[in-house]
Amino acid sequence: MAASKAPLPSIKVLYEDNHMIAVVKPPGIPSQEDESGDPDMLTLIKEDLKERHNKPGNVFLGLVHRLDRQVGGVMVFAKTSKGASRLSESVRNRSFGKTYMCVVHGSPAAAKAQLRHYIRKDAKRNQVTVYNAPAAEAKEAILDYAVIDSQGSRSLVAIRLHTGRPHQIRAQMAHIGCPLVADRKYGAPATSGVTDPALWSTSISVPHPVSKESMLFRSLPFGSAAWTWWTPSQLEQAANWFIKEG
Repeated sequence: MAASKAPLPSIKVLYEDNHMIAVVKPPGIPSQEDESGDPDMLTLIKEDLKERHNKPGNVFLGLVHRLDRQVGGVMVFAKTSKGASRLSESVRNRSFGKTYMCVVHGSPAAAKAQLRHYIRKDAKRNQVTVYNAPAAEAKEAILDYAVIDSQGSRSLVAIRLHTGRPHQIRAQMAHIGCPLVADRKYGAPATSGVTDPALWSTSISVPHPVSKESMLFRSLPFGSAAWTWWTPSQLEQAANWFIKEG
């Protein structure tokens, strides 16, 4: 008798129209198909659209940005080629706004600051190196952060990205001496009860690809014990910090 397959994860839809769909990615699911062969967001949403809308044949779905496999939170996909082109252009011209929250070891020296570094990716190791000054093949990486609360040796931090480099938040926070909790790749110690880096995509703001209306999609974290160290109001404060700041 064949072993039964694990049930596919349920994907929460935040918004959908003819041109785009915004969803909440659960932690542990790849953004797109990878060598693991595990269910991925692109495939899961295509299958969902095909079933819900009773569509024959292949369903178009455009991947315009990614989240690391371990990271959960808001993702936006395009449902048409026009939507994909215009959303991708929003990513390139930085009108595709992204905020996150994370839990780090320690606390940054400044409660609020902008970090500007240069990041070079080693594809073989799937890891990046951070430099303080321009370096060969390194790309500029910029983010704003604000410490929302500190409890002993850990802090809850709100993040606004200005660039979307690989592992950017993880690497930049580690570079200033505050690696994300459970992020062993970037120097964090093992943390009991937490297996994945404590990072969540809290919001995406973007002009609608057709109407140009300003769209905002939000999500609060779940799934990791790291989020239970903070009150719901603190998580809300972290999620809203850079939305309020503008």
